Amino acid sequence: MTSHAFSEAERAAVYRVIAERRDMRHFLPDPVSEDCLARVLSAAHQAPSVGLMQPWRFIRVTDRAVREGIGGVVEAERQRTAEALGEDGSAFMRLKVEGIQECGELLVVVLPDKREQHVFGRRTMPEMDLASAACAIQNLWLAARAEGLGMGWVSLFEPDALARLLALPAGASPIAVLCLGHVEAFYERPMLEQEGWTRAEALEHFLMGNRWDESKSF
Repeated sequence: MTSHAFSEAERAAVYRVIAERRDMRHFLPDPVSEDCLARVLSAAHQAPSVGLMQPWRFIRVTDRAVREGIGGVVEAERQRTAEALGEDGSAFMRLKVEGIQECGELLVVVLPDKREQHVFGRRTMPEMDLASAACAIQNLWLAARAEGLGMGWVSLFEPDALARLLALPAGASPIAVLCLGHVEAFYERPMLEQEGWTRAEALEHFLMGNRWDESKSF
């Protein structure tokens, strides 16, 4: 039987990039080359999508004023999140939650306003457009790590405020602010673990057999 598996070294590289991907917050100011940016965006665009709808749109932010505006939108939500956390708010405010001003490239991922025409795969699960766009972001993330670039997914923003700043059409939704760039070093563990905010659980706590296991619904 012909094997369709990649070589052992190629498989190891795939698993390594998955294991060493990190949500980065600290960046160097060095620019990302146009060739490298094109490669990671191409990887994102090759993501699977339900009904081949390709719902993602990428806005590359090169205007410093727009970047600062996005930073302001994120900071406003950071303050509101701290308030919502109550007694944990002060600890949250000590966390570095974005690298918008420092990263070499800033991208905003948007779901466009015409995706309702896509019924294939969305009739009973309309959120599959969001799931498809998340696959594109993950592709970009892994490609960036393979290129030696860090990436951070920032979700602390009020969507309507960001939509107004970017002049999005009615119905379009920003779903991610992506900080992309060179880093001095990758975190050894997820940053929120390193900072003592939370910890990742082992796979065994999430894997069930045949039906729901209430003992694992923590």
